[in-house]
Order: sequence, then C-alpha cells, then structure tokens
Amino acid sequence: MNVAKSGYRVFSANSSAACTELAKKITERLGVELGKSVVFQESNRETRVDVKESVRGQTIFIIQTIPRDVNTAIMELLIMAYALKTSCAKNIIGVIPYFPYSKQCKMRKRGSIVCKLLASMLAKAGLTHIITMDLHQKEIQGFFSFPVDNLRASPFLIQYIQEEIPDYRNAIIVAKSPAAAKRAQSYAERLRLGLAVIHGEAQCAESDMADGRHSPPCVRNTTGHTGLELPTGKQQAPFPGIELPIMMAKEKPPITVVGDVGGRIAIIVDDIIDDVGDFVAAAEILKERGAYKIYIMATHGLLSADAPRLIEESAIDVVVVTNTVPHEVQKLQCPKIKTVDVSMILAEAIRRIHNGESMAYLFRNITVDD
Repeated sequence: MNVAKSGYRVFSANSSAACTELAKKITERLGVELGKSVVFQESNRETRVDVKESVRGQTIFIIQTIPRDVNTAIMELLIMAYALKTSCAKNIIGVIPYFPYSKQCKMRKRGSIVCKLLASMLAKAGLTHIITMDLHQKEIQGFFSFPVDNLRASPFLIQYIQEEIPDYRNAIIVAKSPAAAKRAQSYAERLRLGLAVIHGEAQCAESDMADGRHSPPCVRNTTGHTGLELPTGKQQAPFPGIELPIMMAKEKPPITVVGDVGGRIAIIVDDIIDDVGDFVAAAEILKERGAYKIYIMATHGLLSADAPRLIEESAIDVVVVTNTVPHEVQKLQCPKIKTVDVSMILAEAIRRIHNGESMAYLFRNITVDD
C-alpha cells in the first residue's frame, strides 16, 4: 500500500527497540510502513519526540506497548500525541494493548483513582480514541471523554488451548479466586469444560483492601458543654452520642477448591499475571488436589521482579500470555513462558476504524460478562 495515499500513518512511541516489535507486526499486516519518528531520552532523562514527516490532515495511530518503565512509556505517549496535535493531525488514536495503572481504578483510603487521571491526561494531550485489550475493569471505559474499543484476547487463548494442549477435553478451567469466576466461567462455557474455583486466599485480595469509607467518625470531647449557643440566647439540644453499627471484620476460610480437579489438566485464567505469588500458591493447591498438569493463561504478562524464577521453580507447567507487553527477557529466563500473537486483531481494528467500518465483527459472541 502506498502510505502517502492511504490517509493514515502508524507510529510507535517507544524509545526501546524491544517495545517496537508489536508495532512492526501490526504494520506488516496492514501493508504500511511505520511512521518516521525519533523518540529518545535526553541525558537528564527528559523525553524528546521528533516527528520526521508531515501528518497534516492525517489520521494517526500511535502504538504504545508498556515496558517495565511504565512512567517513561506514558510520557512518550503523551509527548508524541501532543506533537502530532500541534502538527495538525486530523485524528490521533492510541493503540495501547495493556492500559497502565488499570489496577488503580478504585478509591483506596486517602489515595486517588490514578486510572481516571491518566484518561484525562490522554485527552488533554490530543488523543481522540483509544484501542486497548482486556481492561482490568470494563468500567474504566467510563473514565474517558472519547471512544474506547476494549478488544478481547480470549479467542486467541482459547485457540491455543484447543490446538496446543493435548487432551484438553480432560481439562478443567480454574478461577484462582471468586473474583475471577466470571472470566473462568466464560472460558469454561466456550470450551464446554468444567469449572473450579479456589476459595480462601492466604493474603488479602485486591477487593478486600480498605477504601477509607469505614473510618470512624470524629469523636469530640463534650465534657462541660451543655449545648450550642445561638445568637438569640437560646440553646440547641446537645448532639446525641453517635451509635453506628460496626462492620465485622472478614475472616478468610481455609483454602479450598470448589470443583473436582483430580486426574485432570488445570487451566487457570486471568487478565494480568504480574506478581506470581498467588498463581504459584494456587498451583500447589491444585497439585495437592490431584491435577497432573497446570497451565496459566493470561492476556498481559507483566511478569515483574522474580516472576520467571518463581515460575520455573513452581508446580506450574506452562504460562501462556499474549504479546501486549514485551517479555522476551523473561522468556529467556524461564522456558515455561509461551507467547500468543494478537497483532492480527489490533491490525484489523486499525483498518476498520480508518475505513469507517463497524467494529461489531471483532466483538461477535462477546457478552457483557466477558
């Protein structure tokens, strides 16, 4: 395709070569060249972006994969979007397969909803649309003032199960916590397999963290005070003592597996695999209950810190993730990690948006709970 006449450009906002692999695969599928730009870090760690070709009146797609240095990647995206905006690009569409800070989408005590802040920053920088994949919470789409297409990786992971796992009919889909049961149920129903749920975590789950709404009311010392003095000289009755019902503390039950995994292949599904401690603990429980092989399936393989070493030393047999996040270094450290390419659906989304075609085809058979 002649990119000069296509009416759109595809740029990568990453300064790291490892992070541009997904962008290259997408442009190869589209039959276009990657836009000419330079993204680099100054000696003082400031990010600089130079766009090397005209984008006036063009629709621009910025592909940004998120490496371990999350904050640098965000600044690269914001600065490139603003550079394109000031260069008179017609539309600026961010392709962000893994949306950063997506776990910080709820109020935590005296914290903040960082995901909402990031959505506002992207809009201010000039983005008019984003394409992402498997948001941690689908409600995050409501944080944006422009359209969001939240694609699904499950068709690719389900295809991997059917083609790469021998005797997958003897498998059972496992949710590592009750909060992950809906996602696991979706996989189980599509594969016509059984469902098991691990109940009772050894540590507090994300949903159990304090959000500050249970703080006790301020207690005032009212000794010697008979009431409020009003301008007319009359007194208002004293405030009665505040007697609020006390919320009982949660107590985690002993870890149990709801469902029979004995003599079967256990497939744990989730959206993000980062700190693998919960997955390793779940694998040990499943082994004790008789599962003879354990797979982990997740869309985003962040695999931070010592994750590769912990996986290699654990009862987990295979970890399957997509290439929404670069993880080549982790694969070298742990041969159990396998990758599924999702560039096909991202390229098709770009093509359909540019041509003004319906996106419904990419969401066929996708329900509200998926």
